[in-house]
Amino acid sequence: MTANQRDHEDDRRAAGRADGPLEQQLEESFDEVVTEGTERLYRAVRTVLITGFFGGLEVGLGVMAMLAVVHETGSHLLGGLAFSIGLIAIYLAHSELFTEDFLMPIAAVVARKGSVLQLIKLWVGTLLANLLGGWVIMWLITRSFPEWNETLSESAHHFVDAPLSLQSICLAVLGGAVMTLLTRMQQGTSSDPAKIAATVGTAFLLAGLQLFHSVLDSLLIFGAIQVGGGVTVVGWLSWFWYTVAFNIIGGIVLVTALRLLRTKELVEQERQAPGPDSDRNDVPSEKKES
Repeated sequence: MTANQRDHEDDRRAAGRADGPLEQQLEESFDEVVTEGTERLYRAVRTVLITGFFGGLEVGLGVMAMLAVVHETGSHLLGGLAFSIGLIAIYLAHSELFTEDFLMPIAAVVARKGSVLQLIKLWVGTLLANLLGGWVIMWLITRSFPEWNETLSESAHHFVDAPLSLQSICLAVLGGAVMTLLTRMQQGTSSDPAKIAATVGTAFLLAGLQLFHSVLDSLLIFGAIQVGGGVTVVGWLSWFWYTVAFNIIGGIVLVTALRLLRTKELVEQERQAPGPDSDRNDVPSEKKES
């Protein structure tokens, strides 16, 4: 090996070492995840509900675009690309879907920066607000475009008529994992074009492949209920309960748990650092609200 080759090899090895236990970029990303997760855990109930309500409205814009494309072309793959409008709107408007609250808030809880009760409050509040916002936007969409009723009903029946089977479970697991992976990808880069590209790809997988997603697909079902498409609230609930459960499992097991395992040294460091409750004067005023 020549001197230049040895120097190059030494440089590569040095680049793999950082001041902390893991690579510097990974440390920075982890810090951002825990910081953002802690902020979400300490949000006031009012903030959680408003943010979630807007998330339901904005994902409805993606559903509107998807229905327009599927109605005209019959292609769910093209419809999935159109649906990306909704996820881009959520990203740019800083609203949230329930399935975006797996990675960051759980990382904050594991790092002892918040409690499980705060996590449950965030999940329940965001999910209920997503569904309420979704019901409102679907009422507007169904009244504006009655020619889509057949397409809407067919899309809804794809989900509510699905039996609780291994296939349905896997579709729900993938739905939760894909959305949580989007959160991880967006946290892994500071480039807005890269974040939007990841959002478009996620929308294609989620809506184009008709994965089971507790919020997105509920909006389709809500629309079918509103237009009398042969779908009932009971039918929605029989599909919704297991979809939520396996969305959570997919997001936690396939993405969040592996991410935390990858950064276990950083988790231990965060646990030893003072938490936000140790000095309430350091907590932003919004977090002090009950």
